[in-house]
Amino acid sequence: MKLVIVESPAKAKTIGKYLGPDYRVDASRGHIWDLPDKEMGIDFNHNYEPSLEARKPEQRETIERLKKEVARAEKVYLATDPDREGEAISYHLQCALNLDPNEKNRIMFNEISKKAVNNAIANPDYINKGLVSAQQARRVLDRLVGYTLSPVLCKKITNKLSAGRVQSAALRIIVDREKEIQKFKPEEFWHVSALLEKPKNKPQFKAVLTELGGKKIKLKNKEQCDVALETLNNDEYIVSSVKKSVTQSRPQPPFTTSTMQQDAVNKLRMSSGAVMSVAQQLYEGFDIPGMGHVALVTYIRTDSVRVSTDAVFAARDRIAAVYGADYVPEKPNFYATKKQAQDAHEAIRPINLELTPESIKDKVQRNQYALYKLIYERFLASQAVPATYNSVSVGISCGNCGLTATGRTPIFDGYLAIYGESKTKDKEEDENAILPQMAVGDKLKLVKLTPEQRFTKAPARYTEASIIKAMEEKGIGRPSTYATIMQTLYKREYVNKDGKSLVPSSLGIQVTEYLEKYFSEVVDVQFTAEMEDKLDAIEDNDEPWYKVVDSFYKPMLKEVDTAMHSRKVTLQDETSDVLCDKCGAPMVIRQGRYGKYLACSNYPACSNMKSLKEKTPPKETEIVCEICGAKMLERQGRYGKYLSCSNYPACHNTKPINETVAKCPKCGKDVTKRISKRGITFYGCTGYPNCDFVSWDIPTGTMCPQCGAHLVYKTLRGKKYIRCSNKDCGFDGGEVSES
Repeated sequence: MKLVIVESPAKAKTIGKYLGPDYRVDASRGHIWDLPDKEMGIDFNHNYEPSLEARKPEQRETIERLKKEVARAEKVYLATDPDREGEAISYHLQCALNLDPNEKNRIMFNEISKKAVNNAIANPDYINKGLVSAQQARRVLDRLVGYTLSPVLCKKITNKLSAGRVQSAALRIIVDREKEIQKFKPEEFWHVSALLEKPKNKPQFKAVLTELGGKKIKLKNKEQCDVALETLNNDEYIVSSVKKSVTQSRPQPPFTTSTMQQDAVNKLRMSSGAVMSVAQQLYEGFDIPGMGHVALVTYIRTDSVRVSTDAVFAARDRIAAVYGADYVPEKPNFYATKKQAQDAHEAIRPINLELTPESIKDKVQRNQYALYKLIYERFLASQAVPATYNSVSVGISCGNCGLTATGRTPIFDGYLAIYGESKTKDKEEDENAILPQMAVGDKLKLVKLTPEQRFTKAPARYTEASIIKAMEEKGIGRPSTYATIMQTLYKREYVNKDGKSLVPSSLGIQVTEYLEKYFSEVVDVQFTAEMEDKLDAIEDNDEPWYKVVDSFYKPMLKEVDTAMHSRKVTLQDETSDVLCDKCGAPMVIRQGRYGKYLACSNYPACSNMKSLKEKTPPKETEIVCEICGAKMLERQGRYGKYLSCSNYPACHNTKPINETVAKCPKCGKDVTKRISKRGITFYGCTGYPNCDFVSWDIPTGTMCPQCGAHLVYKTLRGKKYIRCSNKDCGFDGGEVSES
């Protein structure tokens, strides 16, 4: 028997399906060694050597189980993820399981397919010590920053704060944008458009004032606008130039981790964390009814747009079969990967193009289908021909004024038949405006003039998609860390969401300003990017990893000493919309030892304080009380949100707001979270009493492939797993990835 060790049970199941009975595939369930939780765990006397060992009971249990498997195996393969972290996990497994370091036992594959797995088994290699050192340097450096600076922030600002090498630089980008917005002073300008028509020719079209006296013009006030309008209202409109061309819109390359997150955030309205979690499921594989356990996409942590030759020609064949030969370019499309990219893996693409999104739509979860469809169509479109247009730009003179009208009409939709681009409605209308046939000297008729007073706009706040793009462009962090960075900023309450926009909290701004003052390099974006380059260089053994760490850490220690002798920061109060119920003054949000609370702004005349949870006023809904007909209010209670009649105390009607968690495996209706009168949480079908489905664990909405009972989510030692609700079955669906 040959043993293959992977990271996750889901991946183990997929790979085991391809290798057959001569192999046993087991999972380490991620890292088997960790740094300690409550201490630094770095040996400063021995070149920053980290204290790594099995800290948790489940890690120790995994090692003991795997040792027994190794003892029975004739050959062991380490098949953790094909990246730096995966290489480090394989190295730790090699050490913990006493495997021969001089033996080729490391295997890697970019996709979990039969061909790729068997090819990897046939070509094992040594563990790459350069990758291991690069990962160790990153881990140690992040630990040093976090454990050195976080106590400073807690002492000088307030409790429960943290600093991070990449997190703090990302926060600064968001804070700097907010300061730009606050300092921005809008400037007035006027936009003038003329609705024109060519006599006896449709359609009417719009032209924009662009020149005055032969020079480009930006009208700064109404007086300048009125001067132009005097001419535009009284002089003839004559076509002065017509420029026609055929233009192209080229397809974008297949997804990298970053572009996948950006597009999924924008188009699917998923958070970056949810994108990575679902993408991991698509990569590792899961049960699809009627198909078994299937992996759908290639490795999802990549900064490359490179694609294998086999995949390119498979895409060309698929495009020809579905859309026709006209959609296939004469030569394959190739895309250049950015210079700073590691280019270790292919771009993200489907493994099997015959497995279309529509073929699995009714067999998988909605977000799995949506993300797979996005990846599938983006990849397919990347190998299609450009979209082509007849474009025209018309110059129009009116006295000393010059106007411009542009338009284009589609000739061939090309790749857009497969994958559409995101555009605003106004931009799409302007680009695709249809103009009548015109020639130089043609006279035009004015239908309507539209002068508009406008003001320059402040820079837009970052969204999750745009901050990920900014981090990638500035070279801070790595694609696999973007989602984690965002989650940390939310968790620490450094950043809040206003719709899609990211708004730094007053705490986030003050933390950034403090770090800028005392630890400027930690929040310096350029310095952080250069450090990423140094960490990359370790991979090629250009420099011992501990020297890179030392060059960063020793200067930081001097800054810590200066910061610890500085004055404690007085936190600014946040405004709230709550009025004091004792004196009527506005209440403010303050940060205390145990978190945030509400305090009266009229202190010391009024010392009223209250829990922040009490600040949320009831919210009016469109739901009508079935007893008295008044509107129902949404309130927050001891057991969660509920509805109560706005006609209280005349009407005491209340009802719970039940959160939908899945579709009922019996009847297909919604299953909602409920709380009994004794405060016990359970999950029941909304089809009751016609459907009696009930579960004490969160149901997945799917059935067990072994016994037919419903599957549920179980949380064990802080991790979520899929298990069968039938205790006698024993089906294990593996860990649910929440990267």
